[in-house]
Amino acid sequence: MPNQLHPDSDTGVGSPMEPSVRNEKKLDRQRWFRKLYGQRHLQIMALLGIAWMIVFNYIPMYGIIIAFKEFNIVKSIGEAPWVGLEHFKEFFSDDDFTTVMRNTLGISLLKLFIGFPLPIIFALFLNEIRSVRYKRTIQTISYLPHFLSWVILGGILMTWLADIGIINNILLALHVIDEPITYLAEPKYFWGIIITSDIWKELGWSAIIYLAAISSISPEMYEASTIDGAGRFQKMWYITLPSIKSTISILFILAVSGVLNSNFDQILVLRNTLNESASNVIDIFVYHTGIQNGRYSYAQAVSLFKSVIAIILLLIANKVTKKLNDTSLF
Repeated sequence: MPNQLHPDSDTGVGSPMEPSVRNEKKLDRQRWFRKLYGQRHLQIMALLGIAWMIVFNYIPMYGIIIAFKEFNIVKSIGEAPWVGLEHFKEFFSDDDFTTVMRNTLGISLLKLFIGFPLPIIFALFLNEIRSVRYKRTIQTISYLPHFLSWVILGGILMTWLADIGIINNILLALHVIDEPITYLAEPKYFWGIIITSDIWKELGWSAIIYLAAISSISPEMYEASTIDGAGRFQKMWYITLPSIKSTISILFILAVSGVLNSNFDQILVLRNTLNESASNVIDIFVYHTGIQNGRYSYAQAVSLFKSVIAIILLLIANKVTKKLNDTSLF
């Protein structure tokens, strides 16, 4: 009997399945193009966003190389001479290095440890309010400051914290202090002002994400716990918190990665020469060094150092949260 080619042979030559496979792939491509055409308006919007990111986020990354050069605005980046790691060494040996790192880490870590849990607690208690009108009123009042810039809020805070401001008047009336205090002129008060005002501005807005996560929890879980005799705090602890732990983990990873960001706008508005010892953070140091003193390469080196640390913290936080509760960004 002559050798006949089996359809499932390794060579596949003459296999009757080939035309059907090719037709199936062709149909898949046609379906994909039809789906793409049907979503053409959304795709155009997405492409515009991608183009914006490329133009304003990725192309400017070429300028990072000036951290390893002695850049001068008179010459182009390509003409600037290479200096290697000299700017990084200079920053680590700078007299302001200890002060800058202490202020940056101090403010950022306090914001993380105090400011991160508060929106979660606020969202948990806000979710327990039964009156819809009262709940919406509190929510609106709490996230309203988010929509005001730090220029406006900074002006309000400077007025409140002045010698004749409302804070001093209240404390004097309550006999807590004997004479007015110029809070923004005292470095020892600066960190507290920064952290408190940041919480005031972002508490309500940050809680929105947690409220959205809480709203997706099945009501049947709460009904079952009510039948079992669970109280409100038990429901929060055993049902609500475990149900939103993935959201908390993701936001915690992002918060840890930005631990060296001390909110440049806020500090720039509230700082002055009298509280400089407590307000000189990395972002302010980069601003003064690069913009005011014209040392662009040195400022870029400091900024690049901050970015590298942020990436390392992001990877560490991502790995830790993935190991603890199997939730991660990647």
